[in-house]
Amino acid sequence: MIRKNQPKQNIQKHSYHTDRFYQPDTTKRVPTHTSEFQNIEKHLIEKVEILQSYVEIEQAVFYVKKEALRKTLQILKDMQYNIMSEMSAIDNLAINNSFELFYQLISHEQKHKNRRRLRVKCIIQENESMPSVCDIFPCANWSERECYDMFGIKFDNHPFLKRMLMPIDWIGYPLLKSYPLKGDEFAAWYEIDKIFGREYREIVGPEQRDSARIDREDSINFSHIGKEVAKGEKPSDSTHKITYQEENKPPILKKFPTSNPKILDKRI
Repeated sequence: MIRKNQPKQNIQKHSYHTDRFYQPDTTKRVPTHTSEFQNIEKHLIEKVEILQSYVEIEQAVFYVKKEALRKTLQILKDMQYNIMSEMSAIDNLAINNSFELFYQLISHEQKHKNRRRLRVKCIIQENESMPSVCDIFPCANWSERECYDMFGIKFDNHPFLKRMLMPIDWIGYPLLKSYPLKGDEFAAWYEIDKIFGREYREIVGPEQRDSARIDREDSINFSHIGKEVAKGEKPSDSTHKITYQEENKPPILKKFPTSNPKILDKRI
């Protein structure tokens, strides 16, 4: 059976409210050669090609080609960055058809607190594999498996590259931005097919995975504001008075005058 081709754009849910005065603060990036990491950068440049580097939030970031990844990590490990605390990927398929992988390293030997953490990044294209670094950092074993499980990125020479969170026969990769938050058609029928069989689809119906779903007839899991009933009782259409403050007390918010409105162009 050929599955439907899913679009690569971000189809997951987003917040629909945006404060028009809100301006996100951007973190400052400092050139690596002017920071505490200048000696580390100098040592790396002598042996591998650094595509880009900077210091952000007191952490150095180095971009390298995937062919230089293993050598870069081995050099840093020899420089006492001996712990890989995290490794994963960022889905940029809708932007430039690529993944951005990052490797977060920690050193317990560096005396200066600002030199204890750094990050190595690598960009690959869709359907491009990565070299495994399990032999350099054993803890990468599970991180690479999780990355394969959630993003579909394969790691060459991994000792056991199998799913670890999703079932072995699961179709799709849940952390891709093209993967719906409530799952696709396969996810809706997975447990029905596994437990009962495909012939029970019409009898049982698909799984309900939509976190935003509200069932008006369900008074056990849902409470309708203004029309509340006791748990488990039949829903009511009668509207109750909703009180948000004590009776006969000053109002929480006075009514604003509308005769002479003022439009703000910036936050006061």
